[in-house]
Amino acid sequence: MKKTRGDASLPDGKVTFIVGDDEERIEHVSKNLLCVRSEYYGKMFGIGMKERDAAEITVPKTDLASFTAFIDYLCTDQLDLGEGEGEQARRALVLRELAQMYQVPRLELLCAQALQESVGPASAVPLLEAAHTTGDGRLLAQCRRFVADHAAEVRASGGVEQLRDLGVAKGLLGDALDQVAELKMGAARTAAGQRAAP
Repeated sequence: MKKTRGDASLPDGKVTFIVGDDEERIEHVSKNLLCVRSEYYGKMFGIGMKERDAAEITVPKTDLASFTAFIDYLCTDQLDLGEGEGEQARRALVLRELAQMYQVPRLELLCAQALQESVGPASAVPLLEAAHTTGDGRLLAQCRRFVADHAAEVRASGGVEQLRDLGVAKGLLGDALDQVAELKMGAARTAAGQRAAP
């Protein structure tokens, strides 16, 4: 908030966002607050772009709940991921994309942390696919390990049925084959050790 004081380049006024295909509205958001919290908005409203004086900005390709959570984060510094394991993981994915797009690195890090903490039987496969799509190697490795270590729980939760990406399916199959090979080699070593024992 201190950054909103004493900077004559910050714009005056408020903006209304028109969000998604249903054109739902988030009204009366302070432009100067957006500028100090997001580098993207700082450029949009601060350097003479046509949006500087706009009363409304259209935000396609997102949903109202996620964009509202994004704006609320910018205004309050509080992250709201919603309720329930699946909803929280989905919201964190969308918010991380918004944070990347609108250049809010701290929110991006908070979302990445929330995603890593939300890996569970029901969320592991969708998060694995999302990590594969976005190139998030850390989350990808964590999800692959979780699926390998908790295969029965993931299967019971319906995670396998959620799998859509053939590349991810091939990767999981490769992981399973590697585990079978390791088990066989371990069993063979154990048997050889038992035969060699006096």
